[in-house]
Amino acid sequence: MATLSGKKVAILTESGFEEVELTSPKKELEAAGAEVHIVSPQKDIVKGWNHDHWSIELKVDVVLDDANPEDYDALVIPGGVINPDKMRANKACVEFAQHFLENGKPVAAICHGPQLLIETGLVNGRNMTSYASIKTDLVNAGALWADKEVVTDNGLVTSRSPKDLPAFNKKMIEEIREGKHSPAKYTPTPSH
Repeated sequence: MATLSGKKVAILTESGFEEVELTSPKKELEAAGAEVHIVSPQKDIVKGWNHDHWSIELKVDVVLDDANPEDYDALVIPGGVINPDKMRANKACVEFAQHFLENGKPVAAICHGPQLLIETGLVNGRNMTSYASIKTDLVNAGALWADKEVVTDNGLVTSRSPKDLPAFNKKMIEEIREGKHSPAKYTPTPSH
């Protein structure tokens, strides 16, 4: 297993994350030696979603208002339908994610998680995948979408759904181990 000791990883989430899309990457990152913080606009806890019902509650390690993206080596964005939709409407969440892309730090987003990245203006020309229902959103934002279990583009790791978690976790750890990549540059989204 790749070793990530000395690496700090932020999992940016709101309530309504798909449970396994947060718990599985967190477990794998910690097993690889990374220090992992759940960062959220919520003050104390975030509540998970499991397929069709509310599930676990997890402690928020760092409230987003107090979080400095400079303190972290990488970012993980779990999916779920509710979580990314709340975050993409929150300017502070968008700016937090933007820092990682602009500075070439690894970003791993699964399922609906890439919706947040669309708001950064930094997905145009990037190879990505996602849950099928947001494919059009990513394509309209200029991403080059592919139906694969994991797609990596210069430190940006994306996957489609919980069934892709083994490949997602493996690639995420690989990219974080490699460290910084070339920073993403803002390029206007193509108009149709």
